[in-house]
Amino acid sequence: MEFNIAVLPGDGIGPEIIDETIKIMNAVGIKYNHAFTYINGLVGGVAIEKEGTALASDTLKMCQRCDAVLMGAVGDPKYDDPQAPIHPEDGLLELRKELGLFANLRPVKVYPALIDNTNFKPEVIKGTDFIFVRELTGGLYFGRPKRQWRTTRGRRAVDSMSYSEQEIERIIRVGFEIARTRKKKLISVDKANVLQSSRLWRQVTVEVAGDYPDIELEHMLVDACAMRIIQNPRYLDTLVTENTFGDILTDEASMLGGSLGMLASASLAGVPKAGSRTPGMYEPSHGSAPRRAGQDLANPIATVMSMAMMLSYSLGLVREASAVEKAVEKVLEEGYRTYDIMGEGKIKVGTRKMGDLITERV
Repeated sequence: MEFNIAVLPGDGIGPEIIDETIKIMNAVGIKYNHAFTYINGLVGGVAIEKEGTALASDTLKMCQRCDAVLMGAVGDPKYDDPQAPIHPEDGLLELRKELGLFANLRPVKVYPALIDNTNFKPEVIKGTDFIFVRELTGGLYFGRPKRQWRTTRGRRAVDSMSYSEQEIERIIRVGFEIARTRKKKLISVDKANVLQSSRLWRQVTVEVAGDYPDIELEHMLVDACAMRIIQNPRYLDTLVTENTFGDILTDEASMLGGSLGMLASASLAGVPKAGSRTPGMYEPSHGSAPRRAGQDLANPIATVMSMAMMLSYSLGLVREASAVEKAVEKVLEEGYRTYDIMGEGKIKVGTRKMGDLITERV
């Protein structure tokens, strides 16, 4: 099969981890007789420098024409000033909006080979394997009014957590569909004891549940969920929640695996169903880590595993995705580690070597 992939390396370590991911993807193409054509574009700080905008219109159009988007990371300290008129992250937000990427999937898995590389007791996290389904285009990040102003008594600011019934329904359906492919249990995370938007969220969730009688539904308050992630992560399987809650909880959950460098991410523009191909963008959950850039240090596994999700969700190549996942597990079992997941008695390798090792095992 032939596929066109939009590639946006981004800033900092982005180009390095994208290079290794494409190396591995090419190995998949050779093994399974697929042709991947990569079309490169700019996003983030590098786009601001060269094009004056965090996402040029030509790059957006290119992404819209391709089968999927593979991205590195965005962010540059030069644009950290809150007063700056444009920020690298603006490009990411625009991509999500213009591509209709409303559903973010973040799997959290504790690999047996890394169980001693975290701050948690092994007996607590052993066997942890769950996935967050996060709403990506609504809530506090996009609600209106959103502004800052001066008054006679000082400065004020407002952000609005706003959701429509339609926005809630479509992300809840994604949650139910993902739950069907796993243990058939969905936890909906909200703050319905305080927030009106969460009360609507819970109402709509109950209504949609009628279409999924095979799925067990549980409601969980966001603070209780934050505690459960630490207390008993094995209890969790498929969770669905709104934008801000999901942003915070997924970063917390990433520590179960030992490093943000292990946390993959997929952003989808539709409800994924068995046998279907859903448009999406795939990127690691970590940032651009500019201080690590160019030093052959960055862990590429989060991006590699994001690519595996791309193979499965957007390209319909489930067998190929499994081959990548197994190759990563094999490398970890053999004791190879980048600096962020390094442990006593293990073999420390750099970005390029980790990419080579995974490529060989594919």
